[in-house]
Amino acid sequence: MRLPRPVIAALTGLTLALALPTGTALAAKGTFSWVGPKGKPFYVDNPPDSKCLTMSQEARAAHNGTAVPATVYKGKKCNGTAQHLAPGAQAPRGSTFASVKFGSR
Repeated sequence: MRLPRPVIAALTGLTLALALPTGTALAAKGTFSWVGPKGKPFYVDNPPDSKCLTMSQEARAAHNGTAVPATVYKGKKCNGTAQHLAPGAQAPRGSTFASVKFGSR
């Protein structure tokens, strides 16, 4: 039994739709902000979950405005002393960090 071309096309499209991801990568909804050199504010909207973000310059006074926990690290590449920030929490103003990761520890 041969299937008509429209049926084959529909089945192929359905197979592709089910195989492709169903959206963007998981992200921590909200804004993570910090103070950089010369007191200039910086931020990132909807940062990716479970990915280490390393700061390229001085970073202090982290504020976790996302809906998930964040961990800031003294060292680059999420190494060194860690400080956990609950959603909505702010690190002490003088507290510096070199990298951050979002989501579960």
